Amino acid sequence: MAEVVLKGIEKVYDNGFHAVHDLNLDVADGEFLVLVGPSGCGKSTALRMVAGLEDISAGELMIGDRRVNDAPPQDRDIAMVFQSYALYPHMSVRDNIAYGLKLRKMPKDEMNRRIEKAATMLELTPLLDRKPAQLSGGQRQRVAMGRAIVREPQVFLMDEPLSNLDAKLRVQMRAEISAVVRSLNVTTLYVTHDQTEAMTMGDRMAVMKAGFLMQLGSPSECYETPNNIFVAQFVGSPPMNLVTAKVAPVGDAIGLEVGSKTLIIPEASVAARPALKSYVGKEIVLGVRSEDMEDAALAKDSPPERRLQGTVTLTEALGSEIVVHFSFDGQGYVSDDTKLLQKESGGEDLQTIGGDGVKWVASFGPRSRVRMGDAVEIAVDMDHVHYFDADTSEAIRG
Repeated sequence: MAEVVLKGIEKVYDNGFHAVHDLNLDVADGEFLVLVGPSGCGKSTALRMVAGLEDISAGELMIGDRRVNDAPPQDRDIAMVFQSYALYPHMSVRDNIAYGLKLRKMPKDEMNRRIEKAATMLELTPLLDRKPAQLSGGQRQRVAMGRAIVREPQVFLMDEPLSNLDAKLRVQMRAEISAVVRSLNVTTLYVTHDQTEAMTMGDRMAVMKAGFLMQLGSPSECYETPNNIFVAQFVGSPPMNLVTAKVAPVGDAIGLEVGSKTLIIPEASVAARPALKSYVGKEIVLGVRSEDMEDAALAKDSPPERRLQGTVTLTEALGSEIVVHFSFDGQGYVSDDTKLLQKESGGEDLQTIGGDGVKWVASFGPRSRVRMGDAVEIAVDMDHVHYFDADTSEAIRG
């Protein structure tokens, strides 16, 4: 096993395109780190530099106690699982798994031991004599995993290995890959554009945008305390709801003017973020997760100064919750980051209606009786909302 350290890694192509900027990562021995971000953010380029498939323009790459900037891929003691399974169609499952070991001229007894161990772990034993064309997509991905496992490398590198599978199979394979990697305790770098994979699989996640590292932390840290609006909206489904709000004094308290409504910021939140006082008279961006809102009819202890009034535009009953889409009076927030994420999702701006209204998504309890077209009062959990600087998009914390 080995630690992987990236110190100030840069990638600049011959045409001048700067793909990765000053990337610093320290992946602990046995850790599962996920590199996540929208298309073109530099995550696969970073992985390919670790693999030795891309040259490093600047910085230092360490695997274990070795500097490997100039080492060829075969000398880095890594195994890579690609998006395409890259299986040899004329070979059996057994021969595909064994191919790399045969190139090393490994003794047959040791080769068979490793193949049988990997096949048992991945439930491939009954399939060892089949050809790839006789396998399902999930089974082919297991074979690709088996080929990496038998190498017994210091580091696993995985580049969007589940993107070719259907939604149900992706869920199953997420769990299987996580279980296998953790049982082997091998240092793993995993690249994906799917934030659900990042949230459910990684010990930590590195969120990237346009070649820059936006945040590095555990999935819960990135979800609960995002550094900026990009991370806030990228991590989590549905994305965090945003609205422009003006900070204003309300007696001895501080309020947020959202459209025609004023929400009062709890004293504890102001004490935890004293910088909020410096925004009085200015506009900030208020962020609210869907689970931090409830039908006010079910939250009778919620005071009026923590409620919004809106109109239900759509409901989705999911059994354990009701996903409620609603519009309300307010000024939507649009930035380059929100536009990028909308483009990535292939959707329109779902948070802004015209120029003077906002559409949000809330998760109500299953006992809510709201229906499309209803006027609704929404209780906002003001103890768990997020505050961002409207100009920099950075979280207001200090």
